[in-house]
Amino acid sequence: MIEAELKARVHSPEAVIRALDSRAAARAEVYRDTYYDRPDGSLEKAGQELRVRTIHGTDETRTVLTYKGAAVDGESGSKPEHETRVDDAEAVHAMLAGLGYVPVIAFEKRCRNYDLEDRGRRMLATLVRVPEIGGTFLELETLTEEDGVADALADVRAVLADLGITDEDLTRELYTDAVAAVRGLPA
Repeated sequence: MIEAELKARVHSPEAVIRALDSRAAARAEVYRDTYYDRPDGSLEKAGQELRVRTIHGTDETRTVLTYKGAAVDGESGSKPEHETRVDDAEAVHAMLAGLGYVPVIAFEKRCRNYDLEDRGRRMLATLVRVPEIGGTFLELETLTEEDGVADALADVRAVLADLGITDEDLTRELYTDAVAAVRGLPA
């Protein structure tokens, strides 16, 4: 499946929160993300991602291992995504290290998630704050087959417009790059 996703900078977080709260219940979660690569950086060079995410919610803590392939849509950066829940985060970190992967960057995201049904699709809206980089972002995604990416992105764009987000607000900026820049690390 392809994660058809658009990300935007939010200039009026309170208005977007009100709009999302009127559509679905919010779920506050803190993500602790660690991104891995091969020592030669070949995953990043190929546009791929390997991530361990531990999610701290109000009722539970869970960890997922995610691999994202290279983008299938240049404008949005939408990528094939494969994700699975893991029982032991430390074991997964150890396995990746044992296989020769190295942690490239780790950071925290403070998220407010909304599970939505709109335009006949299940969507996930996530308001994101990364303390190190400031500002608020909105990610809106839905899963689709590769031949449905354009239609899925059109639906995502329409929902964003309903929330007051314009095309000028859209960004392809990566959190990993922004955090690396703040830390003075090579992107």
